[in-house]
Amino acid sequence: MDMLVVTLASLLAGFIDSIVGGGGLILVPALFAVFPGAPPATLLGTNKAASVWGTAAAAAQFSRRVQLRWHALLPAAALGFVGSMSGAWAVTVFPGDFLRRALPFILLAVLAYTLVRKDMGKHHVPRFVGRHEVLAAGSVGLLIGAYDGFFGPGTGSFLVFLFVRWLGYDFLNASASAKIINTATNFAALILLAAKGHVWWHFALVMALANVAGSLLGTRVALRHGAGFVRGVFIFVVSALILKTAYDAFLK
Repeated sequence: MDMLVVTLASLLAGFIDSIVGGGGLILVPALFAVFPGAPPATLLGTNKAASVWGTAAAAAQFSRRVQLRWHALLPAAALGFVGSMSGAWAVTVFPGDFLRRALPFILLAVLAYTLVRKDMGKHHVPRFVGRHEVLAAGSVGLLIGAYDGFFGPGTGSFLVFLFVRWLGYDFLNASASAKIINTATNFAALILLAAKGHVWWHFALVMALANVAGSLLGTRVALRHGAGFVRGVFIFVVSALILKTAYDAFLK
């Protein structure tokens, strides 16, 4: 029964995550609920071992249908990997309580800005070209990669928002681009957690298959319905993140 519950959660998480990020909202609480006595690091490692494959599958699917700007995204993914490793190291040195309490307000500002700017992300008009785009995308990858390694909740949504707001992408292209960087940051975290033995591979392998299946379905839905649909899912996921992170920071 435990395997069935976490596998179904992984399927749904892959679906949501492939569209706009936020799959951890579903899978991580499910793991903690099913295995309340397990070490948190092991549950987080198992989550990464399952979800990274869904993110990679979504990235591959998007790359076939969306003209990704590889000249900027590949360096950004590499910097995201480095940033995630650095963030994971930093969490062993610095407490993350300040970020836990600030996160709901940061997400609230992102949501408010998105709701006010109703035209934001509807049109794909990249703001930078050449070296400037490489620097802009690389900065996003490094910054959000470090955040993912240090803390993590909402990583995919932050990537999407910055690609829309700063780089001028529409929501569909931003989501596709975010998958490339998020795959790199997830792999970095997985390497660290697996090296320390914090992965239940017998659960992770089955969950990974379900996550990939959900991811492929979600990607197909996003491609079919376009940027407006992705924007709607983005608003929903960020709203859920605000509630979840506020509860964790102030009520739990």
